[in-house]
Amino acid sequence: MNGLQNKYNVIITGAGVSGCMAAIAAAREGASVLLLEQYGFSGGALTNAGVGPMMTFHAGTKQVVGGLAQELVDRLVEAGGSTGHIEDSTGYVSTVTPFAPETLKRVLDEMLLEAGVEVLYHSFLCAAKTEGRKLVSVTAASKNGLTEYRADCFVDATGDGDLAARAGASVKVGRNSDGLCQPMTMNFTIDNVDSKRLYREIHEHPENYNIRDLTALDRAERLLVAGFYREFAAAKAEGRVTSERNDLMLFETSEPGTYVVNATRVVRLDPLDPKELSEAERLGRKQVEEIYRMLVNEAPGCEHARLVSTGIQIGVRESRRVSGEVVLTAGDLLEGRSYPDTIALGSYPIDIHDPSGNGTESVFLERGKFYQIPLRALISRDFDNLLVCGRCISATHEAIAALRVTPISMATGQAAGAASAVVAKTGVPAREIDPKEVIRRLQKQKVILE
Repeated sequence: MNGLQNKYNVIITGAGVSGCMAAIAAAREGASVLLLEQYGFSGGALTNAGVGPMMTFHAGTKQVVGGLAQELVDRLVEAGGSTGHIEDSTGYVSTVTPFAPETLKRVLDEMLLEAGVEVLYHSFLCAAKTEGRKLVSVTAASKNGLTEYRADCFVDATGDGDLAARAGASVKVGRNSDGLCQPMTMNFTIDNVDSKRLYREIHEHPENYNIRDLTALDRAERLLVAGFYREFAAAKAEGRVTSERNDLMLFETSEPGTYVVNATRVVRLDPLDPKELSEAERLGRKQVEEIYRMLVNEAPGCEHARLVSTGIQIGVRESRRVSGEVVLTAGDLLEGRSYPDTIALGSYPIDIHDPSGNGTESVFLERGKFYQIPLRALISRDFDNLLVCGRCISATHEAIAALRVTPISMATGQAAGAASAVVAKTGVPAREIDPKEVIRRLQKQKVILE
């Protein structure tokens, strides 16, 4: 093992957008911050798995996610890498935020550099060392071999709860009935789509698409499409498509005519098992080829579409959820339960893709309603100096189906970063810090909390 490196106030594992927000928030509070990332770029699922657009920053017309997440969007717009928030033409959520993944990588680099975060790419988390209720250090594998890094406080932003698991923290995986997680999806990008032709097709055959309000298509700055029921059903019946879904979703990106396609579904495989995850990657790419061929041969507007890319890795909706000081439930979200330590808001519906089949269960909030996320859901119940953010926060299988999405993950990331700076500065266990102090710092960073 290589020699011990410098000690930091805060170490964050995972440079997805949640981890980046955590790192920037902590650094802006004066903490020395190390951000470890296994790939050579930031952005997580948005840049390595083809996930997009971001959805949703709004509950009806009210914006519920701001702070660093909004600053990121503003900078993407300024760089020509996003349209900003636009109406969701499918009506599933209030707004969506298309973006260019390559621009996102660069803007995140700039924000991290400006904040003074030390970023180590190509660094894979291997182990964690603990002493009682304290996490002392992490070990990462890189081109230098194995290196140990120490800190006063740690944030798990890996999505899979890898740091918490390495430390021995309590976690939950999958649904209660059988432990199965939501299915994995290999998104892919196509370009050269004739959006005008597709628009006409939807108007001529609305029964083949899931569009709640056709007039929304006339207002849409970018086309979002859910459907192709007829073509998809025929292809599946004939064995030409093996995805266990019943519809396709096409999301036009910030670049007109370029779409992210969300249509594959890999079920009953464990995203935490390397053998099963490898099989999921293979199946995902197989399904991409099948669906792409179907689109070109049968989908109006896609006749000349070109396959641009698949994700660097398959998209994972759910894996470990770290057991926190409070466990959020679907009831908490749907009832709009309030908390004295609220650090983030959200309004995305409960969106459960069947872990064992082709259905999707969606439970919507009333338009304009939103829910609160307490700081305690970000604090590991087993350690004094471990916080979590993103899709591995403390919640049930049903609740994480709403909380896992990008804007909410960025909001919980910013909160975890601000809280970690307080823990590092005061030495007080995370569960004992004054939430008002964290809230004050978040409000200073323009977070929306009511």
